[in-house]
Amino acid sequence: MKAFLVPTALLLSACSQLPFDTGPQQDSAAVTTAPRPEARPEAPAPAAGARTADQFDTASAEDRSAASAAPSVQGEMLGSTVASLGDPSQPGFWLETPLVSAPATGRVLHPGTNKWARVDLRPIDGPASGGSRISLSAMRVLGADLTDLPTVEVYAGG
Repeated sequence: MKAFLVPTALLLSACSQLPFDTGPQQDSAAVTTAPRPEARPEAPAPAAGARTADQFDTASAEDRSAASAAPSVQGEMLGSTVASLGDPSQPGFWLETPLVSAPATGRVLHPGTNKWARVDLRPIDGPASGGSRISLSAMRVLGADLTDLPTVEVYAGG
């Protein structure tokens, strides 16, 4: 096994020296300093001693208002998914779902409450029919009970 790993590592390191044409190059400063159009301020991480939903949900009133605004354009429906509460120590508005293959901005609709939440869509492995995990802040904006498993509609964009 060790005899296989050394030549493989050498071969892979040599690939980085090949002159691949990757197309036009961008100025790295422009890439790192230009915000994404859908970027919004990140909520701070909860305090180490957080125990309640209010302590874990660090989104500001302004963040909640922006996340819950009804979309002017609905966007492309990606599908429906059963959403469980995700890691409450991860702040912000997000949905980890197998309905996307790359990070994107989107919206979720909870048909039971008819409320929207603007979220970052994060890909996870699994079939499209698999479940998803949603942030504490997004669950609260949707008006879902934190112990429920609501079925939400997921939309790209918006």
